[in-house]
Amino acid sequence: MTGRWGLTLPLPGVSLAEQREHVVRAEALGYTDLWTGETAGPDGFTPLSLAAAYTERMRLGTGIVGVFQRGPALLAMEAAALASAAPGRFVLGIGASSDRIVEGWNGIPFARPLARVEESLGFLRTALAGERTETRFKLETPPAEPVPIVLAALRGKMLRLAVERADGAFTNFLPLSGLPQVVAQLDGAAADFDLLCRFFCLPGEREQIEPLARGMFSTYITVPVYEQFYRWLGYGELIDPMVEAWKAGDRQAAAAAAPWELIEEMFILGSPEQMKERLAAFVEGGVTTPVLTPMVPPERLGEAIEALAP
Repeated sequence: MTGRWGLTLPLPGVSLAEQREHVVRAEALGYTDLWTGETAGPDGFTPLSLAAAYTERMRLGTGIVGVFQRGPALLAMEAAALASAAPGRFVLGIGASSDRIVEGWNGIPFARPLARVEESLGFLRTALAGERTETRFKLETPPAEPVPIVLAALRGKMLRLAVERADGAFTNFLPLSGLPQVVAQLDGAAADFDLLCRFFCLPGEREQIEPLARGMFSTYITVPVYEQFYRWLGYGELIDPMVEAWKAGDRQAAAAAAPWELIEEMFILGSPEQMKERLAAFVEGGVTTPVLTPMVPPERLGEAIEALAP
């Protein structure tokens, strides 16, 4: 398969105080990475701080934290702290996040996202190297080892920025049929360039998982940044009825209109064997670090982590 195999933190439905046994188990089973999301649950850094104490070898990454919600100096401080807690194991994943989170939830204008990410990347490279930035900021104790930086990048210019100036790109909600178009943007990337993708794993038969899958798909792919991503991939006509229903305020109709052919392409569904086969197809297509999110009740998490182990 691949040299890397990741798990999303925090694990769904499990408090931070209860994550330890799953994290320790995942490392023993051969998972190599832990990557945090950051939406409306815990922030992207705290779960990794705990995991740094729980693990010995796993790579720990923010996947991703937003550059609008934090100033660049604070981001540098948080990254340096985690690099100190887990020497040589921390990767900083940054991105613009989405207009819904930045502007809708935080009341911060979502302006010039590409420029904001590029400016933040330059600042962080300087600060994490122990140098003084143009704003006169300098870390008291810079990381002893270089901190790789990965950009959340779905399409076009952000992917090119990741190739030219970062160590990897983190994508999300990617259908298998859209993978070649994303990989084509990575022309000229370094041999060790990392293409990460988060995968939502829903075990079970279609009738068991369809309501959850439709609800998740319609909720996320109607967010403007993801809607534009799907239009860029060429799926505009397929998602139009769902987007129209969502904009009209009919969430139930939007879920019903979610195109099942794309849901099957994007989510990892079925038995553990079927899910691993589909993940293998993504790896063969160019994903270097799959990051798995098992969508199961808390009492089944241990079983799911074991079933999906590399």
